[in-house]
Amino acid sequence: MLREAVLAAACLVAGNAWAQPAPKAVVSMEEPQPGDHWTHEVRDEITGKISDTRENVITEVTPKNISMRFKIVGTSNEGFNVYDRSWNLVSTAQWRYSPYQGSTGIQAPLEVGKSWSFQSANTNSSNGAIWKESGTSKVVGQETVTTKAGTFNTFKIETSFSIQNTKDVTKKNEVVFHTWYAPAIDHWVKRTVVSKVDKHLRRNETLELIDYGRKQ
Repeated sequence: MLREAVLAAACLVAGNAWAQPAPKAVVSMEEPQPGDHWTHEVRDEITGKISDTRENVITEVTPKNISMRFKIVGTSNEGFNVYDRSWNLVSTAQWRYSPYQGSTGIQAPLEVGKSWSFQSANTNSSNGAIWKESGTSKVVGQETVTTKAGTFNTFKIETSFSIQNTKDVTKKNEVVFHTWYAPAIDHWVKRTVVSKVDKHLRRNETLELIDYGRKQ
């Protein structure tokens, strides 16, 4: 009877193993192309709820820049961003970053321990407001990350920066990103965002990749 029980347990384990879906193959996207797309789900860690889903699609690639259209799925909220080839933000519909917003990008080649600093002048084209941004990024490790989109080998990057209004230095925003960047798809698959205004918590979000791919 013991032998039968052991055999039954072994069959159950094997059956569960066979029932598990095969891991998704990673689609190589090391060189950006028009039509490349990434969709991230945003979870508000303060409420514990999914706040929105953001879809990004490359519209154009030049030797210097990557143009990208984005939208919040299920809403009319959409926009257009321009990045350099290292994913540093250069401009949005209302903002211009000089030379770029370094908190969003990377500095290839990545390796554990590598760090870099950045600073920019961020100008709002609608009202002329100027905010100074400065910060640092450091590659703190390599991790395997699994999301709904698959399993990826990533570099974990810690970024700390502050943004301050040049006309009112009392207004200061301090932000910490933890970014898991996957070289195989030339994008980040997970990012946490903690933002404090005048040292009071304003945002605590986690963004995870749920879909991506190339133009079919």
